[in-house]
Amino acid sequence: MDAEKFNALINKYNVAAPRYTSYPTVPFWENDNFKEQDWKIRVEENFKQSKNNGISIYVHLPYCESLCTYCGCNTRITKNHQVEDPYITSLLKEWEMYKNILGNENLKIAEIHLGGGTPTFFQAENLKRLIDGLLDGNDKTADASFSFEAHPANTTYDHLKTLYDLGFKRLSLGIQDFDEKVQFIINRHQTVEDVARVMDDARNIGYESINFDLIYGLPLQTAESVRMTIEHSLILNPDRISFYSYAHVPWIKPGQRRFTEHDLPVGEEKLNLYKLGKQMIQEAGFKDVGMDHFAKPNDALYIASIDGTLHRNFMGYADRYTPLLIGLGVSSISDAWTAFAQNVKTVEEYHKLINEGKLPVVKGHLLNEEDILVRQYILDMMCRGKVVLQENAAVNQGILDRLIPLMEDDLVIHDGKAIQITEVGKSFLRNVCMAFDVRLQRTKERENLFSQAI
Repeated sequence: MDAEKFNALINKYNVAAPRYTSYPTVPFWENDNFKEQDWKIRVEENFKQSKNNGISIYVHLPYCESLCTYCGCNTRITKNHQVEDPYITSLLKEWEMYKNILGNENLKIAEIHLGGGTPTFFQAENLKRLIDGLLDGNDKTADASFSFEAHPANTTYDHLKTLYDLGFKRLSLGIQDFDEKVQFIINRHQTVEDVARVMDDARNIGYESINFDLIYGLPLQTAESVRMTIEHSLILNPDRISFYSYAHVPWIKPGQRRFTEHDLPVGEEKLNLYKLGKQMIQEAGFKDVGMDHFAKPNDALYIASIDGTLHRNFMGYADRYTPLLIGLGVSSISDAWTAFAQNVKTVEEYHKLINEGKLPVVKGHLLNEEDILVRQYILDMMCRGKVVLQENAAVNQGILDRLIPLMEDDLVIHDGKAIQITEVGKSFLRNVCMAFDVRLQRTKERENLFSQAI
């Protein structure tokens, strides 16, 4: 496809769109119909059917010493490290509540992921107390995958070695951009030397997969800064690169008001940053794995994308599917396949509910049969680029009608049996999934719910 036509597609499809880490997406959850007891029942049912697959655990560690103004995560800014111990105590109490729901039997843990916030805000010995508490009385599956997110500027050898000894083999470094002007305006400071130090330590210790998070569309970003950032990243030699579009949602995240829309690359300028970065990453030998993700050919994520086991959930892409995901900590989301539940978003309310012996769940959604079907459609498209419609499903005709313009633009093809994304369509994956999103089609209020697709 020539550049002019591709640019025209970018302009056409650069609309507000979900990232599809779940279906239904959070704005369309039916919270009025959600009750904690129903959630517990769905968790129990899921566990009984799938306990041999193991459980995934996501732990949200919200604390940061300073606010990164681009960030869309739920954070608590403080330099007071006295908050670490009571927060871990509450996390372990919440885990005990879930263990009670699951019958207090010996559990198999398939995944643990520490996100934030800044997990490396916590001292290594406190992270050890957390992981020891999660694993106490339980077993790891034979192929268990433990990973954590880290800020290169405050990650120590002690962090890396302690977590490695506990079973962590994967590490994700938040870099975003190496340009000093960009780092200043987004208040995110780390040098190439910081990252190189962490990389050297991690490799020497034995970490098997290291991911870099990079973002395009940040304020003051230019083609030169993106080129420089990716050149440095390729020299540092990670196993995976996530190359995200910056999500500008200042009505949700007031910290983003430190800069204005005039500071942001938009339109063709932002498009060129995306095209430049993607080209450089792929020319270096990284393979396209779903939306925004690239991996070396020998990395487990790319292998999963080839053998059909790639999965997507609230943690992003994963190289395996575990039916039950338990989210611990403020704002964490749990997934029992037929139900979602999200925790309260403030630390104070979280501690209060935990100390009262209550699950800190504040909202959720119980999926009906239509939701489950559409969820599988979108998951198949996000992870495999191909959807086989279930015969005689009521939602099918509407989906096919909405796909017609995408077929005309060569984003997908339909051979009468399967809907397949094209190479061009991979750049518009969020838009393709929107055609399957029945709940989204039932509302006209989209602009203030999601960031732009590109």
